[in-house]
Amino acid sequence: MELRQIKYFIEVAKEEHVTEAAHRLHVAQSAVSRQIAKLEGELGVELFLREGRNVKLTYAGKIFLQHIETAVNEIDRAVAAVENYLNPETGKIRLGFPNSLATKTLPRVISAFRSQYSDIGFDFHQGSNKELRELVEKGDIDFAFVSPVPESTPEISTQVFFSESMRVLLPDHHRLAKKEKVNLRELMDDQFVLFRTGYDMRKLVIEACRQVNFEPHVGFESEDIYTIKGLVEAGLGVSLLPETLLIDQTPPGTVSLPVGVPYVTRTVGVILTKVRTLPPSEKLFYDFLIGYYNRLNQFSL
Repeated sequence: MELRQIKYFIEVAKEEHVTEAAHRLHVAQSAVSRQIAKLEGELGVELFLREGRNVKLTYAGKIFLQHIETAVNEIDRAVAAVENYLNPETGKIRLGFPNSLATKTLPRVISAFRSQYSDIGFDFHQGSNKELRELVEKGDIDFAFVSPVPESTPEISTQVFFSESMRVLLPDHHRLAKKEKVNLRELMDDQFVLFRTGYDMRKLVIEACRQVNFEPHVGFESEDIYTIKGLVEAGLGVSLLPETLLIDQTPPGTVSLPVGVPYVTRTVGVILTKVRTLPPSEKLFYDFLIGYYNRLNQFSL
């Protein structure tokens, strides 16, 4: 059974006239009649009743038409989806990102991208660095924003876009709230509010505390940045967060201070698959990111 036969059948069923159907299909009437006969032969049933120059669907023909139109519509949608996939300016980008980049970094760069490519859509996947790496490795997404940026692997390559300092977030009544900067060891007796186990941001904070010889006491943990900020605001602990999440976004009732010792930074960038070629729209977005952050980094020098 060929797609050509099916399209000829549908057109004849609509026109109820072989000659008119052939005219609309821009083919000879004999070609249409021959393909319909082949289709009937394959199915082993007559699809049309011949009434002079006109034709009518048989009961079997009506059943076949009902189902085959659905199939052809799905084929047309599949072809359109592939065409959109191949057109870098009308496709959809499957992008992963962690919670810590959701409030400022990601919206800014997507807004800049959409100002140039307004017809491209996004399908977002949120999770920890570990979860995002697994999504990339499985092929559910082809690349993701991450922070901190991990080492490359045989399956995944990495690209760092920028680094930023981590700051301490304290309740405004905290004993260190008036200081200009904080030695992290001064917080060894405090309760910490951190991201959940499995998040690389949590590992970064714990490793920074270990650099000054203490293990942080984790009183509360969450995967949501607003929850972490709210718990600190309520006086239930302290936290270390990236400066982009605190500048202009410090909750009322809290202060954020730079960390003097040790100097703690996080890297921000993307991971992407090495085993698959990026789809056109995602390649366009990736190239845009490279140029976008190159310009920002030059401006900040």
